[in-house]
Amino acid sequence: MSLRGQLDKFKKQQEKCQSTLSSINASRPVAGPSRHPVPAAVTQKPTASGKLFSKDTDRLQAIHNIRKAPTGSQIKRVIEILYKERKAFTPEQINEECYVDMLSNKAVFDSMKNNPKVHYDGRRFSYKSTHDVTNKDELLALINKYPTGIAAADLKDAYKTVMDDLQALKASKHIWFLSNADSQEDIAYPNDFKGQIDVDDEFKSLFREIKIPTDLLDVENELQKIGLKPVMNTAQKRAAAEFHGISNKPKQKKKKQEISKRTKLTNSHLPELFQNLNAGSSSRN
Repeated sequence: MSLRGQLDKFKKQQEKCQSTLSSINASRPVAGPSRHPVPAAVTQKPTASGKLFSKDTDRLQAIHNIRKAPTGSQIKRVIEILYKERKAFTPEQINEECYVDMLSNKAVFDSMKNNPKVHYDGRRFSYKSTHDVTNKDELLALINKYPTGIAAADLKDAYKTVMDDLQALKASKHIWFLSNADSQEDIAYPNDFKGQIDVDDEFKSLFREIKIPTDLLDVENELQKIGLKPVMNTAQKRAAAEFHGISNKPKQKKKKQEISKRTKLTNSHLPELFQNLNAGSSSRN
């Protein structure tokens, strides 16, 4: 029997019980006021629709709505449970956990088996992360396989504490955890300690003698010559400024106003502010 049929049967039984109680009360002789009032549950009147509802009706209605929801909505509900709990569930356990009856809904069952974020071993369903790592050591080993970096977005669904472990690896200097200027996303890079070598002092001095252009436009041109893309586009920025009549010259700093005898002193409780004033007065004298 379907859930809707069970609800209808339950309501009819309630109405029959109410009718029987009403008949019993009507057949009793009237012998003055009763010392024992009829319980509130017996004297309860039907609702405007003429039906009585139990406390469990709302839960049953919610279950009915979940199972009648679109296939995509039910799949999303199941995947959220698998992602949150991070353990394998049988279809029966999924039904108990989130009321999605996969055994009675072939579309949901087949879609879950073929979902790229779900692993099915023939009996149980579990969440499938982008990368199969479960602890900090496995996370470090994975990052070391990506010398050009791996996006944090591809790691955040691995296990519950993965982001904390990334910060811990960064703090211990096992990895570099940087933000990409173009995509604005965090990238984890391996920190290969084998690459740390001693550099000769003569080589260091040669490196320091290289003159770096002071104009950003020259810096960007040099970067482009070796195939690197500058973060800023100074030429475009300057052209836009000239078009709008904005000067590119740095603003001159205003000269700091000196304190003179004519200045109204309101902070007399801070004598160190007026040392210059006192020194100037003594020199003139």
